[in-house]
Amino acid sequence: MAKLTVTPRTSLVDEPVKIHVSGLAPSELVTLQASLTDDKGVLFQSRAFYRSDEAGEVDLEHTAALGGDYAGVRPMGLFQFLKPEKMFHRLMKRDVMQSPFHVRLDLFSSFHLVSTPHDQPVTSRTVERWYVAPGVQRILIRDGRVRGALFLPPGEGPFPGLIDLFGGVRGLIEFRASLLASRGFAALALAYFGYEDLPEILAEVDLEYFEEAINVLLKHPKVEGTGIGLVSVCKGAEIALAMASFLPKIKAVVCINGTSALNGTSLRYRNLHINPIPYKLEHLRYRSMGQLDIYDTVEVIRTEISQGSILPIEKAEANILFIVGENDRNYNSKAFAEEAMERMRRHGKKNYSMLCYPGAGHLIEPPGSPFCYHSWVSMFACVVVWGGEAQSHVAAQEHSWKEIQKFLWQHLHPGVSSKL
Repeated sequence: MAKLTVTPRTSLVDEPVKIHVSGLAPSELVTLQASLTDDKGVLFQSRAFYRSDEAGEVDLEHTAALGGDYAGVRPMGLFQFLKPEKMFHRLMKRDVMQSPFHVRLDLFSSFHLVSTPHDQPVTSRTVERWYVAPGVQRILIRDGRVRGALFLPPGEGPFPGLIDLFGGVRGLIEFRASLLASRGFAALALAYFGYEDLPEILAEVDLEYFEEAINVLLKHPKVEGTGIGLVSVCKGAEIALAMASFLPKIKAVVCINGTSALNGTSLRYRNLHINPIPYKLEHLRYRSMGQLDIYDTVEVIRTEISQGSILPIEKAEANILFIVGENDRNYNSKAFAEEAMERMRRHGKKNYSMLCYPGAGHLIEPPGSPFCYHSWVSMFACVVVWGGEAQSHVAAQEHSWKEIQKFLWQHLHPGVSSKL
């Protein structure tokens, strides 16, 4: 009698799950399938084909998948390679507090390529994958102009504080901040357009809004008051570099696949106004299924006219970690990171480092997020190519997530070991 063992049954999405099959005949071919339905009712599935060993067992920590959505030894492959039934849909948890993702794992005998309602697995197990640890508190922030959600770890604190910034996805995105709070940080998921009474579109970066957000975070009694960190991606990374260049009280910045200059959107801070480098929209390209490739719309080689749009990152006192996917199809992120580091180097600065991941695309997210090559983006009202090669990308997500946490602990709370 075949037995499917999955442990633990409840875990955070960035934690590993062990999958083991026993009670098979030696060298028996089986199919393992994972399924979940997201907050919008979209089904995601993955499957892989395995052959049992002489003892009639399949252990995903040691047994190589023969084929399916991946091949080789991938202990978390069924989670990492989930694909949407609805094309171009991205798996993104919206309600992080009230419910987990329920992932059903099915064992089918032999080769099982397509599931129908009449197909019955040999056995099944369901696991809960949470984006928030027990005891983490969520506080909705409506303080002055600032809108967001503050996640606090359990305990009295005070905790090292950080602000989490996403890019062109309008609204309030909480899943990364809730995970960081689960690892010991007071994390403010900050909305800055397309949410409640904030501007519907990002016509201008008002740096005073982000300064207000820093002050809101630092005045909370459970947040350490010496300074904060920033975790950011895409347009959010551009804003994070601007914050580090012009604002005090920032100690550590994580920039994931961003640019080193203002692109497309101007910046205002008190009496300062910086014009952006215009997007080169005539360089947009459409892929075979109509996806939009925006890689060449953002200028890398600076002209004399564009020099005023480059962020003066040499002014930053914060330590900065650039995380780069070499197959990012939004920007040439590596070139932008190298440009920023060279500018800092010319001014005698050494407060920077870079992690570069060959094969990784734009959406380098926590390990709970499956690989997403392209998806619908409301800001563009079309499907955008993010890039990446699947196996390299998921490896980059696993490694970078650990490095991000180590970096933040090192610079926000020196002397205290990481909560990893």
